[in-house]
Order: sequence, then C-alpha cells, then structure tokens
Amino acid sequence: MSKRTNSNANGQSKESTVVGEANVEKQKQLLVEDTRHFSMIRMLHLADLITELNGFCGVMSVFSSMRYCLGPTSAHANLWAALAFMPFGLFFDFMDGKVARWRKKSSLMGQELDSLADLISFGVSPAAAAFAIGLRTPVDHVLLTFFVLCGLTRLARFNITVGNVPKDATGKSKYFEGTPIPTSLSIAALMAYWVGQGWTLDNLPLGVWAQGTVFEFHPVAFLFVLSGVMMTSRSIHIPKP
Repeated sequence: MSKRTNSNANGQSKESTVVGEANVEKQKQLLVEDTRHFSMIRMLHLADLITELNGFCGVMSVFSSMRYCLGPTSAHANLWAALAFMPFGLFFDFMDGKVARWRKKSSLMGQELDSLADLISFGVSPAAAAFAIGLRTPVDHVLLTFFVLCGLTRLARFNITVGNVPKDATGKSKYFEGTPIPTSLSIAALMAYWVGQGWTLDNLPLGVWAQGTVFEFHPVAFLFVLSGVMMTSRSIHIPKP
C-alpha cells in the first residue's frame, strides 16, 4: 500500500498545511517543465527506486508463470520462481516507506508508483500464478479478473481517501480501510503449499465443478473473490502497525 503520502496530521498548523501544498505544486511544476534528457529518472528519490524493485518482482513473477505454462508440466522451477518473487515484492514495498521516512523525502511520483507496483506484485502476479497452477476455465478467468479489478479499485480508493482517514500524532493513518492488497500473499502461500504437495492442474483441491459445461470452474477460485471483496470493504478497518 502507498505509505508515502503528503497528508497532514490532525492538529497540525495551518502554516504547515500551506507549506505542504506549496511543495506539491512545486513537484507538479517540475514534472511538467523539466524537459532535460532522463529528467523523469533524475527526479526519482531512493525510495522511488526501491518501489520500482517491487514492480520488477511483480513483472518477473508474471513472466515466470508464463514460462511455466509454456514449458513441460514437470518443470516446477518457474512456478516456484513465480511464487517466490511475490514476498520479495512485499519486502521492497515495506522498505520504500522506511527509506522515505528515514531520508524525509517523498514525492507525488512515488505515491503513484507505489500503488501501480502493488497492483502488479499483489494483484496481477497472484492471478497469473493461479492460472499457471490450473485455474484455466472461462469462469475461473472471470473470477480472477474480478480479484484484480478489486485490487485496482482498492488502490485507487486509497489514493483518494487516505487524507480522510484518522491520523495519529505523527501524521500516519491509524488504519487501512479494507484489507491491504498485499494480504493476497496469503493465497500465494497456500498455492505454494499446493505446489509442494503436487496439487496442481488436474489435482487442485476440491477439483472442478460443472465439468464439461460452459460453467465449468474450480471452487478454490472463490478464495480470490473473497480476497477481492475484503479489499474493497469499507467496514473492515485494519490497524496499521
């Protein structure tokens, strides 16, 4: 989740608010006016580069799932790689906020990068891994797409409403509204257990229902539906650590 925001704590002075808004406008102006070669890269802070590594892990996870689908089903190395890249993405997602607070530097670019990287690493890549292990019917595809879109919606809502969530004395939001998208790694961990047990493709837990019909689906796909619903819930409040 995006942890590098410019929102102000309750009780902060009006002067601090004005300074924060001025900083935001300055960043916007620099993004528009700086036309030097590689100007966008030059504007990235160290925390932003770490966020890029989160996105890198997500993309590599997706590619590993694709390689598994193209290769022999007995070669599980690519599938293990797809699942392993996800927790590395979580590590970088955690570290970018730490580094931003340590260096006391955040940017508008970093806020957007954070959400986009999270969507890849904790939305698209788990869905791709689920496809790789055997959730490949048309109904499965719809359910997995629902999950990814819930993650997309959850991140967009977070970016818009984070300023309205109650803050503590340091200006950090007190809770997440809906489960954070990285909680999808719990499903990834479950999929890793299935792979370890050899429960993939035709051997997925609970098998396939309505087999031979257009409504053929794997019941385990509803784990992704449940995760998506919980991410977009406004009644679930998860305290921030």
